[in-house]
Amino acid sequence: MTVAWRRSWLAYLLVALIAEAAVASEDPGNLHHALHQLADQVQPQVVAWRRDIHQHPELANREFRTARLVAEHLRHIGLDQVRTGIAYTGVVGVLRGGHPGPVVALRADMDALPVQEALDLPYASRVRTIYRGEETAVMHACGHDAHVAILLGVATVLAELRAQLPGSVVFIFQPAEEGPPQGEDGGAALMLKEGAFADPRPEAIFALHVANDPPGVVSYRAGGINAASLPFDITLHRTQAPRQAFGQGGDALLASAHLILALQALVSREVDAILAPSVVTIGRIRTQQHGAEVELSGMARTLHPDLVPQLRRRLPELARGTASAHAVKAEFQFRQDALPVNFTDPALLERMLPTLERSGNARGTFISPAQLGAEDFGFFAEEVPGLYFYMGVNPEGKTAAQSAPNHSPYFFVNDEALVYGVRMLSALAYDYLRQG
Repeated sequence: MTVAWRRSWLAYLLVALIAEAAVASEDPGNLHHALHQLADQVQPQVVAWRRDIHQHPELANREFRTARLVAEHLRHIGLDQVRTGIAYTGVVGVLRGGHPGPVVALRADMDALPVQEALDLPYASRVRTIYRGEETAVMHACGHDAHVAILLGVATVLAELRAQLPGSVVFIFQPAEEGPPQGEDGGAALMLKEGAFADPRPEAIFALHVANDPPGVVSYRAGGINAASLPFDITLHRTQAPRQAFGQGGDALLASAHLILALQALVSREVDAILAPSVVTIGRIRTQQHGAEVELSGMARTLHPDLVPQLRRRLPELARGTASAHAVKAEFQFRQDALPVNFTDPALLERMLPTLERSGNARGTFISPAQLGAEDFGFFAEEVPGLYFYMGVNPEGKTAAQSAPNHSPYFFVNDEALVYGVRMLSALAYDYLRQG
């Protein structure tokens, strides 16, 4: 079997023996040294995977090529179980260790964005496709290409150590994190519905997300690290017949102005800002028939799970109450793509933080500020305790202020930083299993 990136069998055997000795002596220092060595050896292939996936990005629920690449490699390294077609294009692989023990899951998202790449790279995306009925460019502007490559590297590392693994690892490659196409389900919720956590069911799940921080630097947060999102649509109608004149019924356009103010008062006067930052935003207003009908689309977000029921109750109440006060009718609907809080379990974080700090090779860690961006990893973390963290992939010496953020056409991943992700996720999985 010829694989250009793979070092000699003797090198892998040496590292495996080091790891076995580390397990026998319960010396996590030696164990992490062995994991680092394996991560360094797989790094060239991780970079090759990342560049290949970056050059061939695919939008949500259409990650056919990426899923095929993933499944082929998981089978190649001998995972005990590889399932495909979960939530359209999702892949789940199971690595069963040589000893009985717990089950832990690792997740990577696979989808790209409808963004025109602005970087002049030899592996830049030139892909174009149809999105919402229009032709668009496609780019991995959020770093999901790096996530897939890192997790493939982790699977390779842990597969080399399967004889020493005290438990099992479930590798989840998820489509449609950025949201499914209109009219389709998808993402983490659909993966769970279609059995991503079945046979075996994990007891915890870990995931990383690349960010424009210095390479290898980790940021984390106990509790809500990304907000729950509640997208909604409101339609306001005048109650009189269309041909009737103004003054004989309410004005939906005027009512919409008062409703927008009322929605701002909801978060400033009713929601506990000390408990968690929250926001309600109206992002689109469309009117027709001289104010007879107004359509509003908006989004509510909060970082605390306990505030989600309050927002779900009060948003339609405010819409209907404000409409009634202005003699118009309100139709309110939450859209299907609502997301829960992306919640890092505090106890799991406390337990695994020493591993995270050590396996990062002393690049540094810090507590992440609250972020009102959304991430559907929260669906997994509602099922089992989850730990989600950010890892910097900037070029050496560049700060966040000097580089483009995620979702920018200029977002750049420093390939040399990918090895830190392989080290961290490998060590988190192994230490979680070893600790029982």
